[in-house]
Amino acid sequence: MEEEIDLRQYWEMLRKRWIIVIVLPLIAALTSGVVSFFILKPVYQASTTLIVGKKATESGQAAMQMLDNSVLLANQQLAKTYAAIAQSRTVEQNVINNLDLPLTVAEFDKMITINPVKTTEILEIQVLNKDPELAADIANSMANEFSKAVIEIKKVDSVSIVDTAVIPDQPVKPNKKLNVLIAFVVGLMAAMGLVFLIEFMDNTVKTSEDVENILGIPVLGVIPNYEIGKQG
Repeated sequence: MEEEIDLRQYWEMLRKRWIIVIVLPLIAALTSGVVSFFILKPVYQASTTLIVGKKATESGQAAMQMLDNSVLLANQQLAKTYAAIAQSRTVEQNVINNLDLPLTVAEFDKMITINPVKTTEILEIQVLNKDPELAADIANSMANEFSKAVIEIKKVDSVSIVDTAVIPDQPVKPNKKLNVLIAFVVGLMAAMGLVFLIEFMDNTVKTSEDVENILGIPVLGVIPNYEIGKQG
């Protein structure tokens, strides 16, 4: 019963200050929408995948070796090494030089993500950029430079490009609808918190229930508030 009374009190607080509860979330959502749709520039992602391993030969013994579990496991364990080579300063600097990018290696590195695909010998290179065509060019150049580097460093027989990067047609961020939704929810929570804070800071007595809660004694009577009209 006490819990039900408390819930009613909370509801009355929110109902009494409904303007705050409605307006603040709408302002937050509107602000987020303006920023997401008109201020933030879209970011595109291009990706390419590669597979590193020994080159297949016509020899039946070599073909069996390619299928051998120990060889496959070794190549999988080397995936992290390959990822480090792909994101090395040498490879990234070569890509910067090839595409004549006005970036430092540190700035360039922030756009690149190398993901070894679990339980496979495949590496995925992802590139984020505000220019979709440039994102694809960087990804493909990264794949080419990585192939040269890993063949030279690890002496592998081949690096095959499984999928070349294509120009993305849709940005990956910002997620405009999600941003607006999150802003609305955060605004609603902030509005409710503000209402409860205002009520907590307000120690004035407004109703007979307030008197009972403060003094702990029942109210015996209430004097009505009315105005006496002027007599002509």
